[in-house]
Amino acid sequence: MNRALPMLAVAALFVMLLETAPHESVVLPGVLGTVYMAWSELGYRWAQRHGRPAAVGYLLVALALGFAVFDVAGAGVGSTLLLLVVVVQAVVLLPLGWAVGVALLVPFVHVGMPMADGLRQVVATALACAFAFVLAALHLREQQARSELAVANARLHELGAQTEELATMRERTRVARDIHDGLGHHLTVVGMQVQAARAVLASDPDKADRLLGQAEEQARQALRSVRESVTALREPRPAEPLPQQLRTLAAEVAAAGLPTEVDVEGEERRLEGDAQVALYRVAQEGLTNVRKHANAHAATIRLSYLPDVVRLEVRDDGRGVDGAIDRRSGGFGLIGIRERAERLGGSLTVESTPGTGLAVRVELPA
Repeated sequence: MNRALPMLAVAALFVMLLETAPHESVVLPGVLGTVYMAWSELGYRWAQRHGRPAAVGYLLVALALGFAVFDVAGAGVGSTLLLLVVVVQAVVLLPLGWAVGVALLVPFVHVGMPMADGLRQVVATALACAFAFVLAALHLREQQARSELAVANARLHELGAQTEELATMRERTRVARDIHDGLGHHLTVVGMQVQAARAVLASDPDKADRLLGQAEEQARQALRSVRESVTALREPRPAEPLPQQLRTLAAEVAAAGLPTEVDVEGEERRLEGDAQVALYRVAQEGLTNVRKHANAHAATIRLSYLPDVVRLEVRDDGRGVDGAIDRRSGGFGLIGIRERAERLGGSLTVESTPGTGLAVRVELPA
């Protein structure tokens, strides 16, 4: 629009001079028209840079010059087109309500003409102003929409990049957590079995051999767990029910020297894959912590199917801890458990009293 308006003003000035030449001198209309055209270009750009007060001042001067040109050149197409330039610029520079006021002022240029002819000219000019006003407003609306669309597109690209980065970070965190939970569990069992085998190697070679065989199997499972965690894009859906998985886990832990029971409460029901994997990993990590830190004689896994939640608790009869437990600290491997629970909308609770053991409890929405 900024390039089209000067061209429109030049064309209007040329038409006005052609209309004026057969009847009277074109010097005064030409001078005033040139001044008006220069002001409509330079003054308009100045008003765009200096805000609303400058815009109001510019338009008042432009209207005065336009009325003067119309007065000396007469009511013609050229002089009317010059005034329409002011209407278009008012739409750009002012709020629409104020621009309407400018558009309503322009037809009053015909005041003083004979009644019949003046009324016809007022109506014609008013319609021309309305037409110019609507076109300018639509053009301005389109420009604003393009600008908003460009901002929205830039924001969308930014959000897309952030989402991709977040997804990558979450996947890395998930893989790291799975390696820690799965590999840590298996290596702890391997260590305990090797230690037990060494203790009975001289007195009971057959038992030592069985323990070493179990350690070898745990090492294979550890390798398989690492491969699955590194290569999987999504956690595979468990093939067997969670209670059976927990009983298998308890048997492995018991074989390594920590008697572990599994209690299931409530009516068993199918869980989403992510929830089932999370609960299994919680039990795995909880038992690993018991073996490492609790100095316990036995542990219990309690799985409770409640109406609104599924609760899994790992409890031991070890030494417990003294004082409050910060579930956001790294102690007792709670970071991975907390992240798993909160990612699925669940919660973590840790209870302990010195000498009575420790309980790690996770609840997930049913």
